[in-house]
Amino acid sequence: MRAFIANIFLVPKFQRLSYRCAIALYLLIIILGSIPGARQDIGQYAGGVLLHFVTYSILALLLFSGFNGSRSERALKSVLTIMAMGALDEYVQSFFPYRSADVMDWAVDVTSGIVTATVLWTLWPRIIDAE
Repeated sequence: MRAFIANIFLVPKFQRLSYRCAIALYLLIIILGSIPGARQDIGQYAGGVLLHFVTYSILALLLFSGFNGSRSERALKSVLTIMAMGALDEYVQSFFPYRSADVMDWAVDVTSGIVTATVLWTLWPRIIDAE
C-alpha cells in the first residue's frame, strides 16, 4: 500500500493529473460559489470555516503532489499557490451582491494550506522511503 501511495506522488503522469485536478477543483469552487444561493445551501451541511479549511486542504494536497521539486519546494509552491487561489476566490466574491469577500476566509485558506503542506513535508520521507 505504501508503495502505491509513493507511486502516486512520484510518477510524472500522476503528478500532472494531481495538478490538473487541483486546477479543475478550484475552477469548480469559483463557479459553484458564484451561483446565487449555493453558498447558503451548502452552509446547512458545513460552516464557513470548516468548508474553507477542508476545501483548501484538499487543494494543497493535490498541489503538493502535483508540483515537482524537493519537499521544501513543493510545500512553498503549494502554500503560495493556495494564498493566490484564496485571494482570487475572495476577490471574485466581491463582485456579486449576494456574496462578500472576507479576509478571515482568506486567512483560513492560507492556514489550511500551511498546515497541509507542513504535514506533507513532515511525512514526505516516510512516503518516499516506502519504495
